[in-house]
Amino acid sequence: MFFVDKPYLSDSFKAMLVEHRIPVVDTPGARGMNLLPGTLVIPEEEARRRLLCGDERPYSTSENCLEWIGKQLPGSALHESIRSFKDKARFRRETAELFPRFFFAEFALDELAGVDVLTFPGRVVLKPAVGFFSMGVHVVSSQDEWDEAVASICANLAECETLYPSEVVEWGRFIVEEYIAGDEFALDAYYDEAGTAQVMGILHHHFASVDDVSDRVYCTSKQIVADHLEAFRVFAQTVGSCLRIKNFPVHIELRRQEDGRLVPIEFNPMRFGGWCTTGDLTRAAFKYDPYVAYHLNRPPDWTELLASKGDEIHSLVVLDNSTGWAGEAIESFDYEAVAGAFEKTLELREVDYRRFPVFGFLLTETRADRTDELDRILHNDLRSFTTKKKA
Repeated sequence: MFFVDKPYLSDSFKAMLVEHRIPVVDTPGARGMNLLPGTLVIPEEEARRRLLCGDERPYSTSENCLEWIGKQLPGSALHESIRSFKDKARFRRETAELFPRFFFAEFALDELAGVDVLTFPGRVVLKPAVGFFSMGVHVVSSQDEWDEAVASICANLAECETLYPSEVVEWGRFIVEEYIAGDEFALDAYYDEAGTAQVMGILHHHFASVDDVSDRVYCTSKQIVADHLEAFRVFAQTVGSCLRIKNFPVHIELRRQEDGRLVPIEFNPMRFGGWCTTGDLTRAAFKYDPYVAYHLNRPPDWTELLASKGDEIHSLVVLDNSTGWAGEAIESFDYEAVAGAFEKTLELREVDYRRFPVFGFLLTETRADRTDELDRILHNDLRSFTTKKKA
């Protein structure tokens, strides 16, 4: 069964729900998502009963749905699986035996101002213990950078608290982790009824610099999947076995270090990429539907999918507001111009940038010899597409 909620549900996802008769839980959030006629909706009490049996494979399009599970199924196996992944500090504690050399520490919000960075083993990442969408994430190398990060968190706290419920972003606790060097990837996967990890899609996360923590460009291709499929499957299996996870989807972010070691950044519970992003991109790139495959417990045949795939690169471009201007200070954003900056834009999704720190999302297709268009958007602060309100 699927949970749907704000902030976004793609048209193709809505159509898929109807075509494949996938049951959707009738939550208040689902009622506000303009689901298509013919969508199979089941009552909340039926969903609660079926989930308690432990045989369902639930999926959520939004982490806002985690609030429903926390209230309806507290202490259940499903709720504990969610917390093991969603709470980054708990995840580090529960998987410490797998990554014994990895440094992390926990702090309350009111403790951050008094922290001495000399107690850390070099460069670190500061972020909410329960977080989403790179919100409140800071890379820190010095005391000055630490103080600036803490000041930024405190200055933006009131505004950020209104965007997501506490189950999605919790601003009272923070985790400090050692900075993980290496190439970063995003991995959609799920664990079946036996706890076997199934890889549904792999994306390479590109950054503009070593200090960049944004979500601007993710790419997938035949080569990316072929190069990393088996190692990432084993990695997901190792973590899932440690935590005893079954019938559960995850969106994994990890880095491959120079020595080949794979280190997790985070495991996001109950979903693939948020805002119907990475799953929709995988569907566009490989012509199979990861949502349906998960629902039916039919993992993809990657040998067949890769054999029929060309060398083109499919990308998710997150148009995060990197202008330095608050959404309320922006008059307009030129969506047509930004879509036209790519040779082949497959889909443009507009977002209310006055409410969220993002203008929208693009799904694109790029020839292997035309990746300069991806490099350009990666380093673009988007001001050239933005009109600021007159003072």
